[in-house]
Amino acid sequence: MHAILSVLLPIFGLILIGFVAARQNWLGQGATDILNRFVIRLALPAELFLSTAQVTRAQIDHPGFAVAFTLATLATFALGWMFDWFRPADRMHRLSGAAIEGLTAGYANTAFMGLPLCLGLFGPSALPAVVIATLVTVCGLFAVAIALVELEELAGRSTLQLLARVGLALLRNPLVFSPLAGAAVNLSGLGLPAAAQQLASLLGAATSPCALVTIGLFLAETSGRSAPLGAVARVVGLKMLVQPALTALLVFGVFRIDPAWANQALVLSALPTGTGPFMLARLYQREADVASRAILTSTLLSMVSISAIMAWIAAH
Repeated sequence: MHAILSVLLPIFGLILIGFVAARQNWLGQGATDILNRFVIRLALPAELFLSTAQVTRAQIDHPGFAVAFTLATLATFALGWMFDWFRPADRMHRLSGAAIEGLTAGYANTAFMGLPLCLGLFGPSALPAVVIATLVTVCGLFAVAIALVELEELAGRSTLQLLARVGLALLRNPLVFSPLAGAAVNLSGLGLPAAAQQLASLLGAATSPCALVTIGLFLAETSGRSAPLGAVARVVGLKMLVQPALTALLVFGVFRIDPAWANQALVLSALPTGTGPFMLARLYQREADVASRAILTSTLLSMVSISAIMAWIAAH
């Protein structure tokens, strides 16, 4: 229990600091957006670039992990999408609304919480698993949701136009091109100059503390929002119960992957909903109350669920 608390308390402590800072207005107006942009556009891309530039093939040669995590993530997204899609259809933005609800159900907070949590729990050896899970979530799942939203936006236009717009949006995303750039450097065999490596390392080191404080700021700002309790309960149940259960079934029962990677997959799948669904809803001016409430609720519940999973891992 002491080991579990030594990992969790600093993480949730930084979230609490961000929450209090927002309540007391210590950082001023717009701090959440500014800090969030810093993490998404600078710090986290630097971390992803450095990790993919330095990772070895042996470290990421775990297809069972990638397939299991991807299948569980997509299945949870599909369930969330279907539950919303089959609601009464007399409402606007039916397709995009279902896409955002599905994204809320399956979008694990691998970047902001997964990185510090897994590094604290498993050590540096967990970084490749975090990178793979982040790419699956931030690139793959986000791309599916964006495609569905754009499909509604571009109703009546050609498939080629849709693919071009979605592809351009993804290529402009620093969370997509930074790991791809790192992989290109890695495959080239040239390596990184010492100065470039130090620069990326210094910038990437800001990811975890800034991201966790940002979560606290965001939770404080959205804590007063109201949302349909049924929808919130549905997506939170999918995120906190169904996705970890599916992942456990796949990594322990179907693929039987290395125990360390299986444990990392379980922890990453049990993370609360990240801020991606809320940001997507705001970007396309869709209803965002369910996403914001689900982020708050799942983050609070994760203190209990992740503690239980960590205790189970320690006992086995």
